Amino acid sequence: MTNPFEGTGVALVTPFNDDRTIDFNALARLVDYQVDSGVNFLVVQGTTGESPTLSFNEKLVVLKCVQDINKGRLKIVFGVGGNNTFETGEILKNLPSGIDGILSVSPYYNKPTQKGIIEHFKYLASCTELPIILYNVPGRTGSNMLPETTLELAKIDNIVAVKEASGDMEQIMEIVHKRPDGFGVLSGDDAIVMPLISVGVDGVISVVANALPKKFSSMIDHALNGDFATARKLHYDLLPSTNQFFAEGNPGGVKISLSEQNLMKPIMRPPLYPVSEALEQQIRIETQRVLKS
Repeated sequence: MTNPFEGTGVALVTPFNDDRTIDFNALARLVDYQVDSGVNFLVVQGTTGESPTLSFNEKLVVLKCVQDINKGRLKIVFGVGGNNTFETGEILKNLPSGIDGILSVSPYYNKPTQKGIIEHFKYLASCTELPIILYNVPGRTGSNMLPETTLELAKIDNIVAVKEASGDMEQIMEIVHKRPDGFGVLSGDDAIVMPLISVGVDGVISVVANALPKKFSSMIDHALNGDFATARKLHYDLLPSTNQFFAEGNPGGVKISLSEQNLMKPIMRPPLYPVSEALEQQIRIETQRVLKS
């Protein structure tokens, strides 16, 4: 199976009301904002969607809302991962229709060996016919999925890509260089995706694109088309916002930018905590600058 997910994927935030219930009106506005801005696919209930704080039923309702507003215009990837292999497999066996792919994080907290990671994903792949994007984010999981592990899993037909958020350029380049035909490599780090495309990465699953989708997806498109002069200019224009969004944790920063655009309130569920007033002001000012530039 060839990777169908390239270009700019958006790791959608989950908007909340003042009482921290899901704000479905804001979610609908966010989806329309993305569809109209040139991004290539939507990722529902990844880390940026505050997935650890939502019940599984809430995740399904969020997915249904996104599907209803999207109306098939963009591919939808749904986050299904965990550190209980069999339980995660059962979820995959019983997913609703209308999903185009799965984003599945490497098992966290347990700190399995590389062989354990391989067996985990082999089992998950046997539980669904949907294409699976592996997600390596050692800063959150506590263990790094090594290149040889990713390349071994790439031999499985419906494991089609990896979202690499290790930040290790050498590791990512090794996967790109040795991957089989049709296997995708997506950046999980907005700040380095432009240079990574120059060495063969196929795109990104982005946080920044929630708030600045037109400019961000334009940067990705120019880079993928080999116009690195234009891509580099956009990269440096977006870099201050990118750094601000992650300065005090994700998605606190990007939600401030979305709030500045009247798309949603900057509310998160505990244990996530709002960004400082100083950073909030910086984000609001920089957001307006980028939108006007």
